[in-house]
Amino acid sequence: MELGLLGGEWQLGALAALGAALFWALATVIYGQVGQTFAPLWLNLFKGGIAIALLTLTLLLTADPIPSQVLAPVGLLLISGVVGIGLGDTAFLFALSKLGARRTLLLETLAPPLTACLAWLFLGETLPLRAWLGIVLVLLGVGWVIAERTPDWVRDPAHLKQGLLWGVLSTLCQGVGAVLSRAALVQSTLTPLWSTLLRLLGGMGMIILLLALLKTGQRRPTGQILRSPKLWGAIALAALLGTYLGIWLQQTAFKLAPAGIAQTFLATSPLFVLPLAALLKEPISLRAVLGVFIALLGISLLFSGGTA
Repeated sequence: MELGLLGGEWQLGALAALGAALFWALATVIYGQVGQTFAPLWLNLFKGGIAIALLTLTLLLTADPIPSQVLAPVGLLLISGVVGIGLGDTAFLFALSKLGARRTLLLETLAPPLTACLAWLFLGETLPLRAWLGIVLVLLGVGWVIAERTPDWVRDPAHLKQGLLWGVLSTLCQGVGAVLSRAALVQSTLTPLWSTLLRLLGGMGMIILLLALLKTGQRRPTGQILRSPKLWGAIALAALLGTYLGIWLQQTAFKLAPAGIAQTFLATSPLFVLPLAALLKEPISLRAVLGVFIALLGISLLFSGGTA
């Protein structure tokens, strides 16, 4: 089926994806500091546990019951969490350690077109030419920003090869996870809140398994670290923004918008880091400003509507 881009429902989904990108950018700044203290998988475990607690409390307060006859969608969402959060996020963290932030994020811009292709193959979602043009402009802008050479630009060939493999795996997992989420949400009455919890539960299960398998590479946090109120406050804030609100908005986007379009807006997270960097008195290059402008052109093209 070909999907037009007119209508308030799609626009709400796009706004939800932009909101998720913003919250992920804020959380990334915090994780950049906390990540120097915790091993990646332990950090994933703690932030996931906090987000699951918040989601459970929200479900109890809103009295949002899980619909009946949703066994297949629940299974899809759990698998989506295993693939997208458990495997995808872990691969992303390994790529980050080998490639540096900018190259890793550059590889992540492959996720939206990959997601759109997978959605076309498995969900029958096709997009008008105007939408593809908007996607290309957004990704060109994001890629232009994060491809700029910085001190973390990796030159070690061994690290480059390993990082590329981890980065490609992360991108593939993101695409598969997104399509599985979209499939579960469009064929059921599950709310984004429930789908967020189910995805996180699947992801947490995989993270626990990986911690058991990778004991030697994932040092346990020391008691002194675990007793730091300041550190836990930072983790809780990042989990609230990036995991609880971010994934909730992500699932809302997948519920309301085509998978490829939602993933495109989610990929704008690096653009939101730039104003944050400016607030922290970090220099912003003309190239970065031009990249943001190109991406904004693509976003405006998508929001201006298309016809199916």
